[in-house]
Amino acid sequence: MQSRVRALGHPVHPMLIVFPLGLFVMAVIFDLVWLSTDNTVFAQVAYWDIAAGLVGALLAAGTGLLDWTAIPAGTRAKRIGLLHGAANAVVAVLFLLVWLVRMDNTDQAIGGGLFAVEVVAIAVSAVAGWLGGELVDRLGIGVEDNANPDAPSSLGRRAHEVRQV
Repeated sequence: MQSRVRALGHPVHPMLIVFPLGLFVMAVIFDLVWLSTDNTVFAQVAYWDIAAGLVGALLAAGTGLLDWTAIPAGTRAKRIGLLHGAANAVVAVLFLLVWLVRMDNTDQAIGGGLFAVEVVAIAVSAVAGWLGGELVDRLGIGVEDNANPDAPSSLGRRAHEVRQV
């Protein structure tokens, strides 16, 4: 089943998820360094990583939602897609809460409690990522209908001819 939102023949959602995921992970790493060193630069970088990650999460969520609406109702894929989206929404809300709490702090630093929330959010994102992998790798969601080891390039003329057959 092909993805609804595509660019140059490829699904957009998997392209977008790497940004918020990477930014959120880096925020946790920079906050860990902040907690270990008291160097406020790391707290500030983590704060802005979360801000950028939230923007990326909104974009990824939009494309994911559009793709989810194309999954047939009553299928295992539809249920897993719902769990995947819900888990990612939890991650975004947790990071949004952390971001809002530290907004009024001049150096955007956090304490151990907010750091624990970030760690929980990353753990939930790992589960959400596994669910996303289940959708693609086991259930074939977002995969080109003619996918095979010798499939033509998605950019070439032959790729369009194959799709029409």
